[in-house]
Amino acid sequence: MNHPQALGVVREKVKPDRERNTQRHFARLWWQFAWPRPRMRTATAGLSRYVSATLTGKRLLFVWSDANWCPSNLTAVIARDDDYAMGVLCSRAHSAWVWSRSSSLETRLRNTPSTAFETFPWPSPTDGQRAAVADASRAMLARREAISRAEGIGLTELYNRVDDGAYTDLVKLHRTLDEAVASCYGWLKSLAQNDDELVAALGLLNVIHAENPAAYEPF
Repeated sequence: MNHPQALGVVREKVKPDRERNTQRHFARLWWQFAWPRPRMRTATAGLSRYVSATLTGKRLLFVWSDANWCPSNLTAVIARDDDYAMGVLCSRAHSAWVWSRSSSLETRLRNTPSTAFETFPWPSPTDGQRAAVADASRAMLARREAISRAEGIGLTELYNRVDDGAYTDLVKLHRTLDEAVASCYGWLKSLAQNDDELVAALGLLNVIHAENPAAYEPF
């Protein structure tokens, strides 16, 4: 037993409830996660990290997660470990699409991957465009992490401060990323910050890919 104290907490707080539960294997395997998400584990097998996203909240946020971490039920898992994919996901284009295709909880986003992520039309970039997005993604995430560590704050507080005019260098890094992603689609830089135009352009691509799925190979 490598972690007896941790197991003791589970025995005290989890086991009594599990023993009253007749579903599946809950009582018999009381120390394990109720459902280990085998499809998710298969998808992330071999990855050193994966992308985690908020499912409900004021903002749509993406972070890197260690492959050994077990996410909560309020977290979306995307089985990608490359900086290019993270960059596209963090872009204004993707955010605008998710907000337009998801539901809401009061004023907050209720991210619904089946209607948002699964319908998002990824670009088909050149090697140079892919590298530019990856570089912009790394730079933005590195600055974001540096601010969070230095200030001792989470991403919600960080972006609340951004809304109030703080960290203009981070805002510029986000714009650089947005423009790099727009370039992957062959769009003008002026489109990169216009949510309505982004959603309209992505919607057209969605229709094109649906009509000719064999030609759609974004990865």
